[in-house]
Amino acid sequence: MVRRRHTRRPGRLPTDAERSLVLGREQIEIKTPQQVAQMRRAGLVVADIHSALREAVRPGITTAELDAVSAAVIDKAGAGSNFLGYEGYPATVCISVNNEVVHGIPGPRVLEEGDLVTFDCGAYVLDESGTQWHGDAAFTTVVGGRYANRVDRVLDCATREALWAAIAAVARAAAGETTGRATRLNAIGDAVEAVVAQVSEREGVSLGILEDYVGHGIGTAMHMDPDVLNYSVRRKGPRLRPGMVLAIEPMLTAGSGEVRELDDGWTVVTQDGSRAAQWEHTVAIVPGGVWVLTASDGGVEGLAPYGIEPRPLR
Repeated sequence: MVRRRHTRRPGRLPTDAERSLVLGREQIEIKTPQQVAQMRRAGLVVADIHSALREAVRPGITTAELDAVSAAVIDKAGAGSNFLGYEGYPATVCISVNNEVVHGIPGPRVLEEGDLVTFDCGAYVLDESGTQWHGDAAFTTVVGGRYANRVDRVLDCATREALWAAIAAVARAAAGETTGRATRLNAIGDAVEAVVAQVSEREGVSLGILEDYVGHGIGTAMHMDPDVLNYSVRRKGPRLRPGMVLAIEPMLTAGSGEVRELDDGWTVVTQDGSRAAQWEHTVAIVPGGVWVLTASDGGVEGLAPYGIEPRPLR
């Protein structure tokens, strides 16, 4: 589930949260290897939810029926839903369709062939002390398997590419392959913005990046410090180091990045009616690299094009 951030606009005084970011005072939770292993348990539940939803989504199914699929996977795993009841959210998964960017609420809507649908999924597990450990990941898919148009394909593929480019940037920093700004948190936003610029120029498609909704730290709660921005800013952010676990989640539109929230208090849609996509993984920084906790293979397939292998903890 996406974290909302009130970005600083020109002429507006920074909020207390923004001052903390500038001064590097985030309360970032650093995990032990044993705690990362607990988060892998939660991540695998989320990966199973993704697999079940990919199998179930089809023309004619309602988004409420797909929420029931998610709930069944969580129940079978003996896990808990970190979405259901979160600040009143009424479902176990966010299902956002076409111009809905994030936080779409499942209901009676019937999906049609060619709809571009994002599933944002989460779960938590308990350790022996009763502490919750969370996982959070999202993917976009096209209903019926055939994109309605070329722009949808470019949008979806660019968003997925931006996610893995950002994860690769974190992996290189953790492996000591980079220096300076590239070892800091905002290397993620730099990587996302670079992909968006490259794809837009290559494909001739204008893509927008959401700025008011961002990734986040994750661990004993679903939303934790730090904010993980999907765009470049002047400051570097905190240094990336082992024990940090981040929900990295670029959100792109096939138009402007301006959005608005509907009257239901949750669903966020594009202002210009353009379609949107979101891809997300929960990523642990470990000695010498990363472990993608919500990918069933730990990130092998997604990182292969970058010549990087994930570093699962044994």
